[in-house]
Amino acid sequence: MIHVRLSPTLNFQFGAFTVLVLLICSCQTHVIGPTRPIAATVGEDVILQSFLDPVMDAFGMTVEWTRPAMNPSFVYVWRDGVELESKKHPLYEGRTSVFTEELKRGNISLKLSRVRISDEGRYRCFIPALDKDHVVQLVVGAASSPVVQKTKDSSGLVLQCESTGWYPEPEMFWLDGEGNLLSAGPTETVRGPDDLYTVSSRVTVEKRHSNSFTCRVQQNSTNQIRETQIHVPDDFFEVQSSSSSTTFILSVSLAVCILVFLILGFLVWKFKTKKSHRDETDEREKSQEGEVLMAESKLNKEQPSREEAENRVQILDEEQQEKIREKQNSSSFSQNSTRKPAVVFRVDPRGKYIQLRNRSTEDQQLGGWNLKIQVNNEEPIKHTFEDSFNLKAEQVFTVGCCGYDKTYPCAQLVLKDLKSWSSRDNLQVSLISHPGEIQYNLDRIY
Repeated sequence: MIHVRLSPTLNFQFGAFTVLVLLICSCQTHVIGPTRPIAATVGEDVILQSFLDPVMDAFGMTVEWTRPAMNPSFVYVWRDGVELESKKHPLYEGRTSVFTEELKRGNISLKLSRVRISDEGRYRCFIPALDKDHVVQLVVGAASSPVVQKTKDSSGLVLQCESTGWYPEPEMFWLDGEGNLLSAGPTETVRGPDDLYTVSSRVTVEKRHSNSFTCRVQQNSTNQIRETQIHVPDDFFEVQSSSSSTTFILSVSLAVCILVFLILGFLVWKFKTKKSHRDETDEREKSQEGEVLMAESKLNKEQPSREEAENRVQILDEEQQEKIREKQNSSSFSQNSTRKPAVVFRVDPRGKYIQLRNRSTEDQQLGGWNLKIQVNNEEPIKHTFEDSFNLKAEQVFTVGCCGYDKTYPCAQLVLKDLKSWSSRDNLQVSLISHPGEIQYNLDRIY
């Protein structure tokens, strides 16, 4: 073996020559690569391409791949023919490498394995000896095929589409067999703890020529498109139509049955009400007869004069006959509107409302009558009932004051000019007939 030893002067000249060559090359060499973003899929490998132009040996150079947004920013460092693992960011341990055999041919590309969503961003390839660099933009995406299911509800045939594991957030569309967009509900989007998106959508479809429907999911920035097609048989629509008709018929039948029961219940209640009223009338008549008998017995016990006893019995008979005549007059009120109606007032002790109640068994025609209400010495409040106003038997008509809450009892009439009153106030309520005659008057609260 021949050993060559250079003199210090020759060593200096050789080093200067090497630096000069590198300076000349650096002025002519460039680091080139793709100018558009590189798309990668989660879990797969991707190559961030970068080359020296013109081609030159980079095996003995320092090659630095960094992410400026991270600290430490080094993703991969090649120096003196080996990789410097100590400078690499922990997130990239065991996932980045270069093609060592290709370095001699100027290929300084970086291989990134098992891509993650967090890998998305800008990557800088820098050659310190040449003071040249190139920036590569990495876009990370994830996609999966959608799953379509069909269900039935009251609105018809419903198709449900869901697709999980997407990044970035995708869009979802429904298409018919001819490729036309279908009108569907809003797409529901959920982002999971792994930053992956799940999208779903529902659409109600009708029978068509091909009965084919497609659910498409796409992500424009990563150029990812996944779609699933489903074909619905004709008999499925027929079964759905028959089921809808049966449901409609059952619903109508149920509604008719409920209506019939309500009518029967109302008729039974009406019959019991009239019977109860007749029973009360009979009891009052029996009570009056008992009073007459008791009076006669008392007279006999005291042995008064015959003439005095007969006079008292006659007075009681006359009172009984008068009550019967008042009852008959009240029952025939609907045929003769000039007679006094069997109407009573009920006044709210809290001063919120006044109620008119028809105690008779016949309707009372109060059309054109005036209701007059006066609190203390204030100006009276008047209201004229419409010509068609009819107070039915046992009906209660509620008149509320200003600001009255109509929830309970429900007020058929609210007088805005009528203010509330208290138990200390003097309240006067009058019901005046059409000719102007006071038919009923109330001047106290009870």
